[in-house]
Amino acid sequence: MSMQEMMRQAQQLQKKMAQVQEEMGHKTVEASAGGGMVTVTANGSQNITEIRIDPAVVDPEDVAMLQDLVVAATNEALKKAKEMVESEMSKLTGGLKIPGLF
Repeated sequence: MSMQEMMRQAQQLQKKMAQVQEEMGHKTVEASAGGGMVTVTANGSQNITEIRIDPAVVDPEDVAMLQDLVVAATNEALKKAKEMVESEMSKLTGGLKIPGLF
């Protein structure tokens, strides 16, 4: 394979990866904590797009518990979003882990 052909393939892969990253920004994942009392939605761009809190978990006497549930659900949603992007990118790279890519 010539250097020119390798460069052309690399450019095509780069375009496809940019396309997948854009698509991932529109896809979302959800995670919840406390048996669904707190639900967080994140997109493939690692942005939190929604947080839903069941009013039953809002207790002025136990704000720490609510905070812990929000943190747990948020961390899980971000983890799921990252896994979603990695899964889509690995389809392009054939499972090859490219440092700094995702």
